[in-house]
Amino acid sequence: MSMPYYVAPEQAMKDRADFARKGIARGRALVALRFERGIVLVAENTSQSLRKVSEIYDRIAFAGVGKYNEFDQLRVAGIRSAELTGYQYSRDDVDARGLANDYAQLLGNSFTHGMKPMEVEILVAEVGVDGGSEDQIFHIMYDGTVIDRPDTCALGGESEAISSRLTSGFTEGLDLHEAIKLGVSALAGDGRELTSSSLEVALLERNGERRCFRRLEPSEIASALQE
Repeated sequence: MSMPYYVAPEQAMKDRADFARKGIARGRALVALRFERGIVLVAENTSQSLRKVSEIYDRIAFAGVGKYNEFDQLRVAGIRSAELTGYQYSRDDVDARGLANDYAQLLGNSFTHGMKPMEVEILVAEVGVDGGSEDQIFHIMYDGTVIDRPDTCALGGESEAISSRLTSGFTEGLDLHEAIKLGVSALAGDGRELTSSSLEVALLERNGERRCFRRLEPSEIASALQE
């Protein structure tokens, strides 16, 4: 009788993590940062039909990197969860922290028990009603780890280098155009230039209305980069 093939749990988890990280690193990165009126999300994305950044609920945005079909499934699941909670209880009961915890459960279960881990990292951001102190940015890793990012966040390939550039240039009170320029500069790095046609930019803005998400047109992005 042949003995079953054995892999130590530590090695199995390491192999899963390596697999997920390689898949994520193949995708183009995105960043999020606070500015004076909310949160701006800047993604390198040449596709005109596939979106990395989307609205989840009134004051909440979702962004993902890695395999598009996998993080889009998570986006849809988040919308359904938010709508159900808002319908059953109150719209005020839907928040980024709760959604981040739900996503952590889904990704953690996939990483531990699934046939393969999901090759994604996602971000859930919520803009506060009264000021920047209430803004929230949550980074959810492929294994379900949730990281609370107070000011800036970078996801995807070369995220450590991008995050370093983003953090070093960030200051309180950036206006929208300054924030977009900083995000694009952090994504591009040295020796590379990103144009409005290769970017996807959206923001959560304290605008006095119920819905705060807005996607910028290419002309608005170009205008911000040219100033």
